[in-house]
Amino acid sequence: MKKFWLVLLIIIVAVGGFRFYQKRQAQKNIVTYSEVQPEYGAVREIISATGTVEPQNRLEIIPPISGRIDKIFVQEGALVQAGEQLALMSSTDRAALLDAASAQGAEKVQYWSDVYKPTPILAPIAGRVIVRSIEPGQTVNANTVIFALADTLIIKAQIDETDIGKVEIGQKTVITLDAYPDVQITGRIKRISYESKVVNNVTIYSVEIEPDKIPAIFRSGMSANIEIIRRQKDQVLLIPERALSYSGGNASVLIKTPAGQQTTLVQTGLAQNGQIEIVSGLTENDLVLVADRRGANSGGAAGGSPFMPNRNRNSGGAGVRVR
Repeated sequence: MKKFWLVLLIIIVAVGGFRFYQKRQAQKNIVTYSEVQPEYGAVREIISATGTVEPQNRLEIIPPISGRIDKIFVQEGALVQAGEQLALMSSTDRAALLDAASAQGAEKVQYWSDVYKPTPILAPIAGRVIVRSIEPGQTVNANTVIFALADTLIIKAQIDETDIGKVEIGQKTVITLDAYPDVQITGRIKRISYESKVVNNVTIYSVEIEPDKIPAIFRSGMSANIEIIRRQKDQVLLIPERALSYSGGNASVLIKTPAGQQTTLVQTGLAQNGQIEIVSGLTENDLVLVADRRGANSGGAAGGSPFMPNRNRNSGGAGVRVR
């Protein structure tokens, strides 16, 4: 009699567990839909790259003689013209002469200052002072870099060889700096290197980008992220890319109609940030149904039977392509 009740209990537990498993699987395979209306917007095909803000031409200035800096007229960041006076310096002999004259009074100092003129340091090109490494009274020699000038700041980017064929002179770019991620700067491709470099076993080409307007926040050496705009379309019909299904090379979407759900074929175009262009097959008045599957076909232990060994299964998805 005890054996009978034990067998009966096992049967009840097994039937209950199986029904629980069936219910759970049914709940997991429930598909709900969100209604999305196509909207008009802009979409781009872009090539992403990283780069650095650098001077197009960087010129270091060294003093013509050894001596002592008397006066400095510019600060870092100042814009100067070619021939503009940046500083005055005394040669070693003049500095010694003025030091000796200072012990004899102000008149002697003024006399020798008028007789023995200081040496001016002039800007050889027009540009911005990006380095000022001296202070008044500092001793320098003919090898000391006292200023550095840059005529203009550009962005030098590195483009992978797989993308370089898509890059052309004059293409528009959007630049953001790591230091100012919320500021967007527009520019254009100015130069593409003909010679490649190999960095970390990757073949790259150097590309120079000229900003349309150089902002005050630009500093030499800043890291930049660049989007090269290969193509851009404005006022095109867009839907979420996850609304698409693919079968036999054809794309389709599920739309809501007065009669119920209907599958319609569509022709797609550019895709960006989860949105995709619809060239034909939909209008802005259609209601697109986007499936939200709760754990269906997830594979692994979470989707297995509690009475069967776990095994890996390929995830399905009713033809939905995951990008």
